[in-house]
Amino acid sequence: MDISAMIPELLSALPLTLAIMFVALLAGFCLALVATTFRVRRVPVISQLADLYVSYARSVPVVLQLFVAFYGLPVLAGLFGVPDFLSATAASMLGLSLYHGGYLSEVMRPAYLAVDRGQHDAADSLGYSFRQKIFRVVGPQTIHIALPGYGNSLIYMIHNVALVMYIGAADVMATAHLIMERDYNQYQFQTYLVLAVIYSAMCLIVWLAVRFFERRSSMYVPNAAPIKTTLMASA
Repeated sequence: MDISAMIPELLSALPLTLAIMFVALLAGFCLALVATTFRVRRVPVISQLADLYVSYARSVPVVLQLFVAFYGLPVLAGLFGVPDFLSATAASMLGLSLYHGGYLSEVMRPAYLAVDRGQHDAADSLGYSFRQKIFRVVGPQTIHIALPGYGNSLIYMIHNVALVMYIGAADVMATAHLIMERDYNQYQFQTYLVLAVIYSAMCLIVWLAVRFFERRSSMYVPNAAPIKTTLMASA
């Protein structure tokens, strides 16, 4: 099989790969937002549980988290009489969401804490509600600080999606292995080369998108170190 015949077959599995990735990114972002909120505000018991979740997500290898989601949760559900309802695709989304949420929380929390305390005090002195303070003052600065780390987490997610083949999800990597097995491993180099181009293209798109939003940020200063901004009285 030449490369021209291989590429369409690999690309046919790309929608599933992207679907797993986007669901995990969205669900992981929501989990990270909730976990970060409780970790920053230090709500008794709940904050400790959030810390425990983040520690699990960051300490356990991603492939093991996928195994826990695919093999462990059905066993746990069976103890309560619930039948196995997780497909390989759903387990992939769940496992990667838990991983991404914990990792991203450790991007959001330092970014929030890096905003100068004077910004909070200035917003309070102007009579802003907590919601107004977050959306108008603290949030934009937090987003600017967190963008590089968030970009890295997106790239890590693209890399880790390739692991879902180990629990049977038919993503691009799994399709590539099926192609190689079908052709008796005659075209391993060509197959891996095409895979490298596909994953590199996805990472490049993410990097360009993050770079675009960094430049669109009101705090962006070309060829300069990040600077602290002050809240204007007219904000």
